[in-house]
Amino acid sequence: MEDCNDSDTFNSVDSVKQTSGDEKRTSPCKKTLSRKEKSLKRNLYCEICGKSFTYNFCLVIHKRTHTGEKPFHCDVCGKSFADKSCLPSHKRVHTGEKPYRCDVCGKSFARNTALKIHKAIHTGEKPFQCNMCGESFSTTKSVRVHKRKHIEGSLYNCQICGQSFLMKSHLAKHKTVHTGEKRFHCEICGMSFAIKGSLTSHKRVHTGEKPFFCETCEKYFYCKSNLTRHKLQHIGEKAFHCDVCAKSYFNNCDLKRHKRIHDGEKTFHCEICGKSFFDNCNLIAHIRSHTGERPYHCDVCEKSFTYKSHLNTHKQKHAGDSPLLL
Repeated sequence: MEDCNDSDTFNSVDSVKQTSGDEKRTSPCKKTLSRKEKSLKRNLYCEICGKSFTYNFCLVIHKRTHTGEKPFHCDVCGKSFADKSCLPSHKRVHTGEKPYRCDVCGKSFARNTALKIHKAIHTGEKPFQCNMCGESFSTTKSVRVHKRKHIEGSLYNCQICGQSFLMKSHLAKHKTVHTGEKRFHCEICGMSFAIKGSLTSHKRVHTGEKPFFCETCEKYFYCKSNLTRHKLQHIGEKAFHCDVCAKSYFNNCDLKRHKRIHDGEKTFHCEICGKSFFDNCNLIAHIRSHTGERPYHCDVCEKSFTYKSHLNTHKQKHAGDSPLLL
């Protein structure tokens, strides 16, 4: 939630102040504003979690975190929000508008929060501290990622593959990967999934939709898990090390995926030809060889490719001898 301003209550007062140059004429408005503030400011409590609020509209917005209600919808992609103030900033993803500009380096951002995070690069400010070890970070997201190292022992672990989860419900969903149950089917390519959320993410490969947005570098992703892994790169610390070859990774999930190379374990199987792969990403790319799908398009000549690496190689032809940053 970016802003929490009662614009209907205060905008009329602000307009009176702007149009009147006489201090005596604006003072009654100040008194009116003061009376409104007194009438609005009171201790309001959420009966579900007990959190307190000064203004009723803030309490209403907060309650939607419990009910899941998101009444404000984007007319472009259909994404919904609990707070109306989040909708205009989201729409900039579609329009490309970046009104927030860094006065140090000139880089522009779609969201004010993204600009604030970016400015920490110049100032070196790290205002967020881990309450377990005291280490400081520039963003709250970095603190949350860091804390996972402290709570590693309290994670829910899959006894079959060893993958860890923060929530028991996530472990339960993950176990369907091992049972082989895949109830959710893509009507475009026929691929099946154990979890409905995986099908939803997969469909974006066909539609090209990338709704998840990195506020630091403004890169977009098909699914939230890819965004989460990507954000670790901005922290810069590769805290997870392979004890076989000493290669390092930003997160435990990528480390476990890498270790399958040493173990020779290929747990992801193509239902069409039976070929096996170390990870699901390679399996999805392989399935395109059966379906004929080519989701990666050249924006210069509109030629399409099955694999992103093939598109990158192709783009070098348009770039000539000069290297193209992709």
